[in-house]
Amino acid sequence: MEFSERTIKIIIDEDKCEGCETHACVEACSTYSRGILVLKDGKPAVEGSEEELARKGTECLACEYACWFRGNSAITIEAPMEGLAAYRAKHGTD
Repeated sequence: MEFSERTIKIIIDEDKCEGCETHACVEACSTYSRGILVLKDGKPAVEGSEEELARKGTECLACEYACWFRGNSAITIEAPMEGLAAYRAKHGTD
């Protein structure tokens, strides 16, 4: 499953969610954000349109960290940074 907030994309590998006992991502989302992630059929899910998700999302990254530390490492967040590739090339940090 994938969904976007304002400037980030959240990717959830639902196969890794199988058997997760903590559902730490959903808990973190309700604690530190606006509860975009909900538990549905034992897996994280989102409710609402793309526009609602973009508006409601706080880009807090809590779901990813919670899943890494207490879940099954199923969440990846992509946060593109304009100009980063050029900066890294210029300064030799590729």
